[in-house]
Amino acid sequence: MFNDRSSAAALLATRRSGKPRDMIAPGPDQAQLRAILEAAMRVPDHGKLAPWRFVIIEADRRTAFADLLKDAYRTEKPDAGRLELEAMDQFARQAPVMVAVLSTPTQNSKIPLWEQELSAGAVCMNLLVATHAAGFVGGWLTGWPSYNAQVIESLGGSPNDKIAGFLFLGTPSRDLEERPRPTYEAVVSTWKG
Repeated sequence: MFNDRSSAAALLATRRSGKPRDMIAPGPDQAQLRAILEAAMRVPDHGKLAPWRFVIIEADRRTAFADLLKDAYRTEKPDAGRLELEAMDQFARQAPVMVAVLSTPTQNSKIPLWEQELSAGAVCMNLLVATHAAGFVGGWLTGWPSYNAQVIESLGGSPNDKIAGFLFLGTPSRDLEERPRPTYEAVVSTWKG
């Protein structure tokens, strides 16, 4: 069952990602999105650095964001074909709500970079769980836009920052499919020293 919210354990056991291209309205409204992002921030964060930032790309800015992606793509790949540029356009326009999550580690900190990056991953996962708890579906994508310096800079990132992902939120347009998951035995072992 999708989004079993009868308990925290049930919600975690039934959470699954939705494909952003299959998401429809409604998505979280402004108050719901704020609550989702505030819940997302409640992650392990050694040193209390908050090494992540959220950038909401609102619906009325999606065309401008699509144009930015296409321009950045053409700059990097001058021979880009029509289908590649259409993919950039589609990426920017899917799902009712789009949030870019930046990994913004504090340089020269006593907190290892890896721990700060893990915190950014945890904030993405909390965002997905909070989205499901609010009754919506979320999808976490990276893809080419996540690795382009021009895109990172456009989102307010510095040269040391990375895009942890683009989180898309909305309502599923069809039943979500369960994907194959590893068995417990395949991924859990007991240390024998």
